[in-house]
Amino acid sequence: MENFETEFERYRKAKKQVEEIKGFYIHLFSFVLGMVFMLYLNLKYSPKFLWIVWPLMGWSIGLFFHAAKAYNFFPFFSKDWEERKIKQFMEEEKNNANKFE
Repeated sequence: MENFETEFERYRKAKKQVEEIKGFYIHLFSFVLGMVFMLYLNLKYSPKFLWIVWPLMGWSIGLFFHAAKAYNFFPFFSKDWEERKIKQFMEEEKNNANKFE
């Protein structure tokens, strides 16, 4: 029974990871389309001032953090890290409570 639960848990985590990556690709696709459209608008209506740089920089930052979350570039942002820290603090609290008994 325990093996089934761990197998199901691994499947659930893998599925969530695939959904995160899929969401990132959708974000990347909309980024490319949005930038192409804004570049067209910028060059057509105000070619002397390249204002597209500002939305490009802002959206790129958001895209970077989305990629970081989807591909776990920063492990301290993941749910696994949060769960491990919660368990660690609970164990420390339990050990500290046992010291005074």
